[in-house]
Amino acid sequence: MIRTLALGAAGLMLAGCVTDPNTGQTIYGNTARGAAIGALGGAAAGTLAGGNDGRNAAIGAAVGALAGGAVGRYMDQQEAELRRQTAGTGIGVQRNGDQIELMMPSDVTFAVDQSNIQPQFYGTLNNVATTLTQYPSTTVDIIGHADSDGAESYNQALSERRAYSVRDYLATQGVQSVRMVALGRGELEPMVPNTTAANKAMNRRVQIVLTPVVEG
Repeated sequence: MIRTLALGAAGLMLAGCVTDPNTGQTIYGNTARGAAIGALGGAAAGTLAGGNDGRNAAIGAAVGALAGGAVGRYMDQQEAELRRQTAGTGIGVQRNGDQIELMMPSDVTFAVDQSNIQPQFYGTLNNVATTLTQYPSTTVDIIGHADSDGAESYNQALSERRAYSVRDYLATQGVQSVRMVALGRGELEPMVPNTTAANKAMNRRVQIVLTPVVEG
């Protein structure tokens, strides 16, 4: 049976983040992240926390699943390429076991209170899409997040629209739609407390989680 490696079962609390002196990227350590995928509830948990939402078999049939021993090297190569492609762009790249997370600050990706991708960010997303198409044996989970300013319902809707925008754009660049799921988490999963403008900027983000599809 083909399965997707499960996401972590518990969210991690943010302690800090650092900048890679070689690439200029923000690196979020294992203790430097807010409550993340493992905290998802309801239908989202089934999809993003290891549940089989139909993508596993479809991806395996289309491009092949990874043998267990090949997973680490496959993800190592993909991580290295993503770091190269996103160096200096403001996107954070984080490796968590056999998963890769891309953290896209909304201030880089979107104008304030907007869900249309800023034109100057197209080139970066094109590079990300190129890497994703080169490494097709992964699921691609796209999650929008917001800060706590404004009504919770509005923040939820905005986070969803932003996640959908990234998903739809990646699809136009050749990333197979069957690989992708997009959803918004609104203000439910802050990386840091929404107590300062700087913290709120960190919490406004789109997160992409890449998980290998493996034989099993």
